[in-house]
Amino acid sequence: MLKTFLIGLKDLKIAFRDRAAIIFMLLTPFLLTIGMGLVTGRFSSNDNSGALNIPIVIVNLDNDSLGDALVEVFSSEELADLLETTTSQDAEAARALVDKDEITVAIIIPAGFTQNIFSANASQSEEHQVEFYANPSRPTSAGIVKTILDGFMARVDEMRVGGITSVTQLIISGRISPEQANAVAEEMGARFENTPTDSDETLITLNTSTNQTETNEVDMLAYIAPGMALMFLMYTVSYGGRSILAEKSGGTLTRLLVTPTNSMQILGGKVFGIFLTGAAQMFILIGATSLLFQLQWGNMLGVILLVFAAVFGATGWGLLITAFARTPNQVGSVGSAVMLIFAIMGGSFLSTENMPDFVQTLSKITPNAWALDGFTSLAFGGDTASLTTPLLALLTMGILLFLVSAVLFGKKNLVQK
Repeated sequence: MLKTFLIGLKDLKIAFRDRAAIIFMLLTPFLLTIGMGLVTGRFSSNDNSGALNIPIVIVNLDNDSLGDALVEVFSSEELADLLETTTSQDAEAARALVDKDEITVAIIIPAGFTQNIFSANASQSEEHQVEFYANPSRPTSAGIVKTILDGFMARVDEMRVGGITSVTQLIISGRISPEQANAVAEEMGARFENTPTDSDETLITLNTSTNQTETNEVDMLAYIAPGMALMFLMYTVSYGGRSILAEKSGGTLTRLLVTPTNSMQILGGKVFGIFLTGAAQMFILIGATSLLFQLQWGNMLGVILLVFAAVFGATGWGLLITAFARTPNQVGSVGSAVMLIFAIMGGSFLSTENMPDFVQTLSKITPNAWALDGFTSLAFGGDTASLTTPLLALLTMGILLFLVSAVLFGKKNLVQK
């Protein structure tokens, strides 16, 4: 175990002594993050409040309790620095504003939305669903708005399911008969509709604070920085795999076997070195953006766990590329191509929600997509519990890729005397 650790530590030191590697691992993603921050207006003011002022318009054709509640959420003081919300009664005009690139999103609440939710025979037809009409040229901003809308709709569904459960329990307990179920459900809906909208306690609220009760301001860099870091993480793991073949062709791996070190310890050390280099790269970029730009990455424990899981999954891909390649140059070429493909598919440049369904499905094979989901969740104040799915996906991905790579390495006799 000690030999494996020492070999990995040696590779880590070698990687950070290579000037070209430093440029691609640290300087390039850092500069790209700054560049995209300038383009998106993140550095357009002297403060770091994270204000985005995303222009949106809400068409409230419902004019009832739930429609009004949704308008209040998007017009709340908590989102004043994030959204620039206007209202309208013309759905076609709102869509036209989006098409002209004058606003980012049009949210259209259909007539009868509240009545449909509270109806005993509620339907899921499209005519009663809230329409989210987004500008495809502003994927990041649209993604922020959609996250807020999804949170609202989740609360509505929770309330709806809770009402159904309550009625069912009343029937089971014998307090009401099945024939009375519809009347009771409609009465519950009527009670909600008559709840004052200006009361101190509202049914639907937006949680904008972390577990430490600090304001969780949404920052554009919270989406850009992880995307760039994860993109160049794929370069790092490919660079590590390239070093394995380079040392084999140079005879370094063979000479290691002269020492009392077996092939599993050698390969384990090389893999551990790739993992350490990738983790160091991610933590350095996180630390730099936090210190220089006051970027809030979210729950620190969650960030650490997500970084390790993302590096583990990416390392698996780096090893698989190395296992198939024959020369160091092949690893470099294929690794660069995979880096760009995964960055596009995984959402480093464009939100996957604006991509075709088959691309969204394929994106799940990339560590970028899962890790970005996790970092987005943390940026909105999520904790480690919200990372369960991304962490499990990344760990499963890494384990499967490690097993396949180990079989291929064995067939190639990569380390032999």
